[in-house]
Formats: sequence, structure tokens, C-alpha cells
Amino acid sequence: MKAILLAAGIGSRLRPLTDTVPKCLVPIVGRPLMDYWLNLLGPSEISNILVNTHYKAEEVKKFISQSPYAKKITITDEPELLGTGGTVVQNQGFVENESLLLAHADNLTLFDLNAFINQHRHRPKNCVMTMMTFTTSTPESCGILELDKNNVVQKFHEKVQNPPGNLANAAVYIIEPEVVDFMVALNKSFVDFSTEVLPNFLGRIYTYHNSTYHRDIGTIESWECANKELPMLEADFARN
Repeated sequence: MKAILLAAGIGSRLRPLTDTVPKCLVPIVGRPLMDYWLNLLGPSEISNILVNTHYKAEEVKKFISQSPYAKKITITDEPELLGTGGTVVQNQGFVENESLLLAHADNLTLFDLNAFINQHRHRPKNCVMTMMTFTTSTPESCGILELDKNNVVQKFHEKVQNPPGNLANAAVYIIEPEVVDFMVALNKSFVDFSTEVLPNFLGRIYTYHNSTYHRDIGTIESWECANKELPMLEADFARN
């Protein structure tokens, strides 16, 4: 299995923080956000990690070069942003014919990686993707899911008012080669994963629920919340 960490975001809603720091390196309790991801994926069974860069790319490259897992990491620059799917398409040669963990590195996501991989390996036969889910307190700002009794996605409501529930897409996926082939066949350089890919696989997307912690570090308010919540979460783990 390989992984792509999407780290090219500009982070305009995080200004002035991102005037000097790339979005994927904003500090959470004193550690760059990317560090949480590399420490999760680096020692795992994932063989290679690709990180895409765009805004303040040199700072991201410098940080990754100092990681103990640098030898597992390939960096690709995007002079123009390609969208989640477009990055996968452009790097089809890296993915080859393997399962791929695809994640947005501007999320702070704490979960059991082995459990996520195991869930994917035991997915229903017709499913070609496993999507991480989480329970959100702001469903109107997320992609909200409707599942069947087997935890397979049947409907997807992308950032709508009054969505039917609070089970949200965490934008962390494990996808099979069939999904990559579908994106390549679109014959586009920019591919939006949420609107151009996911709707075409309804009924074939299994889910894994993250009940530990997930937060999109997309705004100053969310970043401040993460810096308050994470120490409390770690304290709870210590007590238990």
C-alpha cells in the first residue's frame, strides 16, 4: 500500500498565520501539522508516501528532509493546483497498481491506522473504496453521509443547509486501482474528488468511523480549538 498526503493548500482562511507558514506546517501544540501525519504513516506498513507541494514549497521540502521517514517520501511540486483527484492522476506512475491511502494533510486526524487498513481489507466485495467518517457538530460545513445497514455510503450531501444527520466525510480514504482508472479516464488535469469521483461510486464506498479525533484545520478558529482540545484528549488517554 502507498499513500498520498495532499499538502499544497494555500490556507487563505488561516491568515495571518499562513503568511509565514505553509498550511500543512501550522503548529498544533508545538508540533507542525505534517509531523502528526508522518509519525502515523512513517512506521506503518505503507511502503512509500508522496507529498504534493505548491504554496511555500521549499519550507515543506526542508521539513520533510529532516523527518526520520524522509527516505519513504517523494515530493512533487504543483505549479498549478490540480485538485485531490488531479494529483492522483498526475502521479499514477507512483500509485502503480496498489491500494492507495489518500488524505488531506490539513486535517488533524488521530486514529488507529491498522484498524482502518483492516476495515478496508474486509470491505464488502463490491466496494472499491473505504472512507473515514466522523461525527461533526457543524454538518452544514461538511459532506454528510447516509449509510445502509452494512455501513456502505448510499447518499452524499456536500455542504448543504439542514443535512440529514451529522455523520461526515473525513477526507481520508483508501482507494483501489479501479478508482484511479476512473479518474484517469476523465481525461482532465483538474479533478475534484468530492464532486466528480465520489458520486460515481455510491453503493461501493465502505466506511470506517473515527471516534477518536478529527478536525479540519482550515480556519483560525478551528486551529485555536485544536490547540485547546488536543492536550485535553491526551490527558484523557493518560488517565485511561
